[in-house]
Amino acid sequence: MFKVLISDNLAVEGQEILKNDPEIELDAREKVTAEELLKIIPDYDALIIRSASKVTLEVLEAAKRIL
Repeated sequence: MFKVLISDNLAVEGQEILKNDPEIELDAREKVTAEELLKIIPDYDALIIRSASKVTLEVLEAAKRIL
């Protein structure tokens, strides 16, 4: 099972595609602060963003499960 975080608004249609995949555990949030993202990202295998979230080097280093 892959844990996927959506940290910005994503169209419902896109979320439904992911929710229908039995291999994915989806956590869709509307807004995630930079501080919160740093705390939670180690628990996820993938991160989906739009323009609101900023993926910094610090976030990438904290994302231990994301290849």
